[in-house]
Amino acid sequence: MVKRLVIAVILLALIVGGIVGFNRFRDAKIAEFFSTMQPKPVTVSTSLAEPGPWMPGVEAIGTAVAAQGVDLSVESGGTVREILFTANAEIEKGQKLLQISEREERADLAAAQAALELAESELARARTLQERGVSAVNILDTAKAQADSARAQVAKIQAVLQQKELVAPFSGVIGIPQVDVGEYVTVGQVYATLQDLDAMRVDFALPEQQISVVKPGLPVTVSSEIGSYNAKGRIIGIEPKVDPNSRLVTVRAEVGNETGKIYPGQFLRVRVELPPEEGVIALPQTALMTSLYGDSVYVVRPAEEEGQKKVEQVFVTIGRRNGEMIEIVKGLKAGDEVVNAGQNRLSGGSLVTVDNTLQPFSQSAAQ
Repeated sequence: MVKRLVIAVILLALIVGGIVGFNRFRDAKIAEFFSTMQPKPVTVSTSLAEPGPWMPGVEAIGTAVAAQGVDLSVESGGTVREILFTANAEIEKGQKLLQISEREERADLAAAQAALELAESELARARTLQERGVSAVNILDTAKAQADSARAQVAKIQAVLQQKELVAPFSGVIGIPQVDVGEYVTVGQVYATLQDLDAMRVDFALPEQQISVVKPGLPVTVSSEIGSYNAKGRIIGIEPKVDPNSRLVTVRAEVGNETGKIYPGQFLRVRVELPPEEGVIALPQTALMTSLYGDSVYVVRPAEEEGQKKVEQVFVTIGRRNGEMIEIVKGLKAGDEVVNAGQNRLSGGSLVTVDNTLQPFSQSAAQ
């Protein structure tokens, strides 16, 4: 019995020892495998950090304003007799738009013209008598005054009639009629809006710190959120004072609108183009990584093994932005090859394979 117990203990010890030894051997081999394993190079695309031209600019949010745009209002009260336009019609300068009832004024005009004819006849008769020497001087003067008064009365009534006949002050596109035929309108009541859409103005505001770099004549580019519409123009005016509440300065630019895609009151993005600069290192914004420690990029360096490349994380100081590009002020030197895509799989010292057949940004933005 004791002999069997001893044999069982020996067998159990051998089994346990074998399991422990196998586990240690397996762990050692796994550790040896991972310590000598070379990770597969990560495929990335790169950009060269080379000094080149930089197109600086100032960006702002603007509002479109028609070069000519007014709310047309009634000049003389009365009943609307005729509406001579339809919504969104192309209107020519001087075109008749609205007719207010003028029957009473026309009757007054007829009476005034008759009085004028009588006054002019009396004046002619007084002149004849004066030339013959059979009339006093004061009679001629009275006739002249009556003729002048009658003529002024006719002109006054004609001016009232013109106020009843409303015409377009300039060419443009007219809006929806705000009155109806038969409606009684009062002086100053708006009956439609007229906008000249051939040329547009854009009003935008800049901080007082940036006002020193802009001046009249600088080119601007405006873009719309709708339809990706772009237009070019120039600055035509700068408000000569800073708003004390917002610390902003109002700037006005004029842009073309040949296609008619910009409407008054529309939201627009504005970029003021400043004179170009040379020798600026710029990279695609996709190359930049931001963390709590600062901004950094991955720079491609030669690896220890011939023919291989690795990356080094380099912290940089950034400057201005222009579209998809960002200025690098400090941290890189000319000729550095910087990763612009694939950084999420990298760490310092990672092996990489460079493939620039596809770029994460437009080539035009990089130039």
